[in-house]
Parts: sequence; structure tokens; C-alpha cells
Amino acid sequence: MTKTMNDTFIKAAKGEKTEYVPVWYMRQAGRSQPEYREIKEKYSLFEITHQPELCAYVTRLPVENYNVDAAILYKDIMTPLPAIGMDVEIKGGIGPVISNPIRSLTDVEKLGEIHPEQDIPYVLDTIKLLTQEQLTVPLIGFSGAPFTLASYMIEGGPSKNYNKTKAFMCSEPKAWFALMEKLGDMIIPYVKAQIQAGARAIQIFDSWVGALNVEDYRYFIKPVMNRIFSELREENVPLIMFGVGASHLALEWNDLPLDVVGLDWRLPIRQAREMGIHKTVQGNLDPAILLAPWDVIEERVKAILDQGMAQDGYIFNLGHGVFPSVNPDTLKRLTAFIHDYSASK
Repeated sequence: MTKTMNDTFIKAAKGEKTEYVPVWYMRQAGRSQPEYREIKEKYSLFEITHQPELCAYVTRLPVENYNVDAAILYKDIMTPLPAIGMDVEIKGGIGPVISNPIRSLTDVEKLGEIHPEQDIPYVLDTIKLLTQEQLTVPLIGFSGAPFTLASYMIEGGPSKNYNKTKAFMCSEPKAWFALMEKLGDMIIPYVKAQIQAGARAIQIFDSWVGALNVEDYRYFIKPVMNRIFSELREENVPLIMFGVGASHLALEWNDLPLDVVGLDWRLPIRQAREMGIHKTVQGNLDPAILLAPWDVIEERVKAILDQGMAQDGYIFNLGHGVFPSVNPDTLKRLTAFIHDYSASK
């Protein structure tokens, strides 16, 4: 028996009118879920993502528990880097650590190519399992963006200020642009393989690009982003851009050949529209509000929905990821409220 697909998220991403506002949450699969914490007692992130049945279960859990309108593939933005020659280890309490950081043009030139079917078959098998058998909502695939990936590759791990990355970018422009091209060469086939396996939309996470000013973004980052999105447009799926603390770059994203501009909580949706963001907007409740009493949450969400629904092309999300301490019942109640409130307008 064929499952009925809920395409509300896809319609909104394309700027079409929808019966209600679709919703999904960044990090909706993860540490806020008791089922996930139970799994993590037995398996590492690496082990989960390399077992398609288990990874598919983690990915679809929030759809079943919260009734959200899209699933996002459970994996890490570091997933494709080992294929091109980076030694990545996810260390508990720290995050991704790279033992062979990029220091020169020679290091960049040593980087190889990704062959998704050979290098990340487990990712593609998870997508096929979800989209062919399990989900009744679209699956969002994703990749880290070149700047964010480069920041890990140059810093050797997480950073608070990205000083090494920005210094490398400005002082070694030849090496920097070579690295951007290498990462573009990796991201495009990596994402296309996800789409061909069944992903119905793609989100590019440039989590740390807010560390750059507009001028540096235009010169050092925007060319490769334009190339990536231009090539992905051929796949005819909605393309979403998201970064943290990057409100000053929202108009730059609006120029790119993508469909959805993701906003964190720092830029109100009304203001984004007034600035000239004409694409679909996704966002943007501050995730910290999820720890407040329900009446506070409801008031904040109504205000965001009213701004978002002022025109077609709106997807509700958080301004960043769900905290581990958020009660799953809050997310379930929030999803129902968003659906009901927006359907009644």
C-alpha cells in the first residue's frame, strides 16, 4: 500500500500557498529524545551513522514523536571529509578534531576527491531506506558549507573566534581559493548523491560564517557558494541556506540561486522582508525559549507566525538547534500549536 506523502514543506519552500505553516526543528533528532539517549549509551555517532537501519530510526523518530512536516537526515557535517583525506575524530565533549590540519597550499593540493557510492554508501543506504519505505514527509539532506568545513580543517577542531581560519584566508588567498574549489568539488557530488538516493530538499549549514563581515564574504566565500547552488539547481529540489549570527549576510544569501533563506533569532522575519528578502524564509524562534513556561512560548511563537504568514513562502523552525534539556512534549505541543494556529488564519 502506497503511503500518502505530506508535501506541505516542499510547497512552502517553493513559495507556494499552503493550508498551514509547515514546521521542522534543527537537531530534532538527538539528545533531547530519551530514545536517542538510550541508543547513545550503546553506540557512538560514528557507529549510528554507519548502520542504515539504526540511523533511519533516529532520523524518523521526531517525525513520529512530534508530527513535524520534514525529517532531516541524521549525520554529521564532517561525514564527507575523511573521503578527501582529512583525519577526523569526533571526541566526546569537544566535537570534531582533525589531526592533519590545513596549513599551506601543498596541504590543499594533497586533498582528494569524493566518490559517494564508494566512500559513503551507508549515508545513501539510509536515505533509500527512509524515502522508499518509512517516511510520509520529505527528507532533507544536508552538507556543511565551505567556510564552516574549512574552519574545522584549518583550526583542527572547534573554535570560538576562527582566528587561524581568517588569517589563512587573508594571508594565503591562493591556498584559500584552492581550498574553496576543493570543497566545492566535494560538496556538489556529495549532495547530488543524497538527492539521487531520495532526499527531497537540501540544507547547507554555514554555521560559523557569521564570523565574517559582508565584504570578506562577498570576496572569499560567495563565488564558491554561487557555484555550489548553481550546480545543485539542476537537481530541481528546494535549496536552503542557514548560518548562525549571520543576519548581516541574509541579503547576500538572497542573491544566491537558492530557494529558502534560514534565519536565526537575531533578525525578525518582518525586518528581513522589509530588507528585501523575497525568497521563502525559514525560522526563527530562539531555542532557549523552549525552556520557558508554555504561555511564554505561545506568545513568542504567535508573533513569529504572524510575521511569517504575512506572505506565502514561510517555514517555521528554530533559530538554531534543539537543546538537550528541552522536553520532547514541548516540541510535540509546539508543532500542534503551529499547525492549528496557522490553519485557522
